[in-house]
Amino acid sequence: MKNMSSTPPKTDHRSSVPLTPSVKLKYVKLGYHYLATNSVYLLLIPLIAVTLTNLPSIPSLLEICNQNPTAILAVASISLSLILTVHVARSRRSVYLLDFACYKPSPAHYCSRELFMEVSSAPGEFTEDSLDFQRRIMEKSGYGQMTYAPTGLLTKSPPDQSIAAAREETEAAIFGAIDNLLEKVGVEVREIGVLVVNSSMFNPTPSLSAAIVNRYKMRGNVLSYNLGGMGCSAGLISVDLAKDLLQVHPHTYALVVSTENITRNWYFGNHRPMLLTNCLFRIGAAAILLTNRPSDRRRSKYQLRHTVRTHKGASDKSYRCVFQHEDDRNIIGISLSKELMAIAGEALKTNITTLGPLVLPVAEQALFLATLVAKKLLRWKVKAYVPDFKLAFEHFCIHAGGRGVLDEMEKSLELTDQHMEPSRMTLYRFGNTSSSSVWYELAYIEAKGRVRKRDRVWQIGFGSGFKCNSVVWRALRNVDPKCEREKKNPWRDEIDGFPVHVPKVAPILH
Repeated sequence: MKNMSSTPPKTDHRSSVPLTPSVKLKYVKLGYHYLATNSVYLLLIPLIAVTLTNLPSIPSLLEICNQNPTAILAVASISLSLILTVHVARSRRSVYLLDFACYKPSPAHYCSRELFMEVSSAPGEFTEDSLDFQRRIMEKSGYGQMTYAPTGLLTKSPPDQSIAAAREETEAAIFGAIDNLLEKVGVEVREIGVLVVNSSMFNPTPSLSAAIVNRYKMRGNVLSYNLGGMGCSAGLISVDLAKDLLQVHPHTYALVVSTENITRNWYFGNHRPMLLTNCLFRIGAAAILLTNRPSDRRRSKYQLRHTVRTHKGASDKSYRCVFQHEDDRNIIGISLSKELMAIAGEALKTNITTLGPLVLPVAEQALFLATLVAKKLLRWKVKAYVPDFKLAFEHFCIHAGGRGVLDEMEKSLELTDQHMEPSRMTLYRFGNTSSSSVWYELAYIEAKGRVRKRDRVWQIGFGSGFKCNSVVWRALRNVDPKCEREKKNPWRDEIDGFPVHVPKVAPILH
């Protein structure tokens, strides 16, 4: 793995990105989409051309108007009504992010790297080889000493993996995030019409969404959804689902809650691909409040611009690269394939091929198209052009799945140290909190006072299946870091100490 503090030197050339058939098909579909959705406006072009070529006949048109003004007025009114009707039918409700909040556990949940190894050694379930493997992973992980883990795993022997302990962990996280959010926004719970919760690995009955409805006494007709098994990108899928629901349910709020459970999913076997999850995942949760009320635009932080979802599950290799199953001792765990990084890279290429035309400047799109035509049609030996996404976004929130993921994203998108800082510092401070990690990253950017009005934010998530999802936001106002510290931003008490240097290898003291 690369050293976080010694990123490779940037060059002016673009790396080669091979295009798969699915990527090329995406462009065909996208072109068709543009033609279909803008057909009404495209049909007006010939009409305007005919009008301009017949300007000399304008006097005769004026005579007709003078002879029969009522008929002309009627035709004009009908035409205007049709245009307005088409415009209203095609327009979509704007969706705004009023605010969000991230859960910050108490210091009792601190899980230093030394404590992690102590807890792993205590049950006597792991072989010396497995313990040595976990030690080496932790030393190169980019994690600090203040990530969080469940007390049932940290302080009890044998570890408590009961349903009750798992509920305690998850409910503390999601209720803590929601409490902070409601305190921030001042919205009555009964005004919330949509609730979307995602937790991949812990889905009890009643559901977590039902637990939230019960805890906050939400109204009886709230539209609640509970997403499970969708991996670390499920938080962005939840935003996409909430956005679609807000298109058909006017004048309401949508609450999105993203979390993951550690208690029930700690692996006590010796199959190496399954041991990685113990090393990577930590406690975290985020609550996000979206609205489609025009009156809320003034006090909202961001406007939702785009959501792009990519699913590579049709490929068996992609489908099985993050897979839950039993090991040879019938111990359940989640296996991570050695090909995970390559699969994630392919999913990213497909995703940005769809996202690029929506966000990139025309010049960047033209360069990409020109090299694509030269390479594929003219058979010239040229490298495929990788668009410069730094021209489209000021801020990047890349899922903190691990140091290797961030290194690969930095290289592929040719990002700077400052662009990667929120993701790397989130990985260091909170670890991999699954689907909520992109919100800890955005909270970091806000706490640093870097969000200015009209800034564009790109959140990128990767998840089992295999999926790559993107959400694009545009800042509606400057975000005051002083206010963020007062409003329970998870970084509020320690942001001045970041960024920190993270060595390539941090030895664990015995």
